Amino acid sequence: MSISSRFAVGIHILALIEINKEGISSSEFLAGSVNTNPAVIRKIMGMLKKAGLVEVHPGIAGAKLARDLSDITLLDVYKAVNVVQENELFSVHEEPNPACTVGRNIQDTIGPLFTAAQLALEKTLRNVTLEDVVKDIVDKDKINSKELSN
Repeated sequence: MSISSRFAVGIHILALIEINKEGISSSEFLAGSVNTNPAVIRKIMGMLKKAGLVEVHPGIAGAKLARDLSDITLLDVYKAVNVVQENELFSVHEEPNPACTVGRNIQDTIGPLFTAAQLALEKTLRNVTLEDVVKDIVDKDKINSKELSN
């Protein structure tokens, strides 16, 4: 299993809205870039709106960022799209056998490790902004465009 793709799609949507800020970022336009159904985009856009990351208005095509690029972290996106419940990135199986040495102790042994790993992930995401992501995309596109034209 992996973290829900909503996280990557949320980042994709926000980056594209910024890069296309002179155009209209409709759900159909965004879906074309993500290569998914516009309904999926609308669902994720609703989550991003609820988190205060985008502005969308019913009946009006397009979306825009609600905050500056430098004020949106990947942790904001991660939390907005409900990738995992609070402190549940890793789950421990319920009711292991208490008559077994491992079953009796596994939850207390790996639980703190899982918590530490989730905190490390969240710290990393907190330190990367959407501005960092957009800059990297634009830089990579310049390099790729040069390679294609040669």
